[in-house]
Amino acid sequence: MTAPATPPRSPVEAVERALAAIAERGDDGVWIALASRDRLIAESRGLEERRAAREPLPLFGLLFGVKDNIDVAGLPTTAACPAFAYTPTKSATVVARLLRAGALCVGKTNLDQFATGLCGVRSPYGLPKNLFDVDYIAGGSSSGSGVAVGAGLVDFALGTDTAGSGRVPAAFNNIVGCKPSRGVLSTAGVVPACPSFDCVSIFALTVEEAARIAAVAAGYDETDPLSRRDADAVAFAPGERPPHFRFGVPRGGALDFLGDALAGEVFERALAQLTALGGERVEIDFAPFAEAGALVYDSPFVAERLLAAGRLLTERPVELLPTIRTILGAAGRFDARAAFEALRRLAELRRRSPSLLAGLDFLAVPTTPTIYRIDRIAADPIRLNATLGAYTNFVNPLDLAELAVPTGFRSDGLPAGATLVGPWGTDARLATFGSALHRATSQTLGATGRPLPVPAPRPDGNALPPDWIPIAVLGAHLAGEPLNHQLTGPGGRFLRATRTAPSYRFYALPNTTPPKPGLARVETGGAAIELEVWSLPPAAFGDFVRRIPPPLCIGSLELEDGTRVSGFLCEGHALTAAVDISSFGGWRAYRRSLSPG
Repeated sequence: MTAPATPPRSPVEAVERALAAIAERGDDGVWIALASRDRLIAESRGLEERRAAREPLPLFGLLFGVKDNIDVAGLPTTAACPAFAYTPTKSATVVARLLRAGALCVGKTNLDQFATGLCGVRSPYGLPKNLFDVDYIAGGSSSGSGVAVGAGLVDFALGTDTAGSGRVPAAFNNIVGCKPSRGVLSTAGVVPACPSFDCVSIFALTVEEAARIAAVAAGYDETDPLSRRDADAVAFAPGERPPHFRFGVPRGGALDFLGDALAGEVFERALAQLTALGGERVEIDFAPFAEAGALVYDSPFVAERLLAAGRLLTERPVELLPTIRTILGAAGRFDARAAFEALRRLAELRRRSPSLLAGLDFLAVPTTPTIYRIDRIAADPIRLNATLGAYTNFVNPLDLAELAVPTGFRSDGLPAGATLVGPWGTDARLATFGSALHRATSQTLGATGRPLPVPAPRPDGNALPPDWIPIAVLGAHLAGEPLNHQLTGPGGRFLRATRTAPSYRFYALPNTTPPKPGLARVETGGAAIELEVWSLPPAAFGDFVRRIPPPLCIGSLELEDGTRVSGFLCEGHALTAAVDISSFGGWRAYRRSLSPG
């Protein structure tokens, strides 16, 4: 059933419409347990009372589904294994935060058993079907959550993501999959798959909605030993997009679509759109990322999966699906020595990954190399499932953030997606570029038929903290330039591109690496020079200024609108041997003039 084009007038009406749509679809394998109508209506009326009492409810009346390895008080948690089922009296931290914010949980969604898989066909509770061709998989392990959002049955859904479970269903259902920086969304109340790599993920129809949900669900949680104390400082909302940026792509044969030419074509179209948006494509060595991804299932880390299912595997193995038994049984081939070797190698790869991403705004990869028919997965369930994680498995082992967005449709009518990857804590940056890519490549939301909406103006709640300090940059620190990482690394945000007042002269400084310009104010004969204004947290601003080498310094710059901002200036003595490049009007135009052709 196509979701309504306009939002319902009240939570009660939203619930009634959702339950009717769910009933119309029948036994579609999406849900393991639904909240009762009486419970949902009572909670809806309670929301109306809370709103009347002027309680802040940022998610008022939004409906969501919860992957059934995440606790919701009063609804059974099964992890898609009936023998494991229990009914919690307390909701997981992320669920509790969403409920307090005014959202309504419709029910628990289907998954690959014990969140082990990327295909979405490993459940005794039925098989969620691909919304665009029922012969194809819907993706897993968060299959039910992906289909529920793609079909418009709920406004958003929670998944979990260890090796790609919050991203693969997004690609196969034409929706957004937000895989936050680990430790930002609490995993308290989540059945563990592999705690070293687990995190909670969010499915939504747009990047903006996913970011809004994540901001409510996020935050430090003392009850979760893996929660990060700096979780509250991580932002999710998209900001202004720099006019120039650099994105990485796996080099050469590492970009492998397993013979699926249609998948390759749609990804190249996405890369072309990124270039059209102002991006510069940079090919990088993908081998270290692939090695980190292999640790998820081909290393002693697989033994962590026994934390939830180990007892059943030992005492009642028949209760587990055959494929899950095979995967978990592989844990026995690793010993303690192998475990410590894997930990050491992972530490080495984590130390190396920042240098691989240095100078890039993000890494762009296909969310999956291909998509499979259900019958093909059934014939070769482990090997084919493993290939789906080629571009997702490495992210959590390397402690990175990731955002999966739709990139339109293949020529056979199946959806496809790309994923943007960045360092821990760069979730807002990924949202900025992810939203732009989604809107440049897509027209409709999920399988609802509804058009992708024009983004609403950013609410005040998404504004930068008032103590952040703006800084104007004109040369090597511009977006896409060699030193821009000194701004983005500590979480700096692009604010706008503008020009100075026509009161400056601009120079190319000699003997600087990388090449740098100098700016000086003059009484007469000045020009307006292009620049970018970024913003930094106070501590990062201090560190940034301390790293500036002479003869450059930070002073007060007048902008073309008459306002003033801190920015780069140059000591006068250094300009004697410098080349005046004011006529170019900016650093990029000058640098282009030096390029052959």
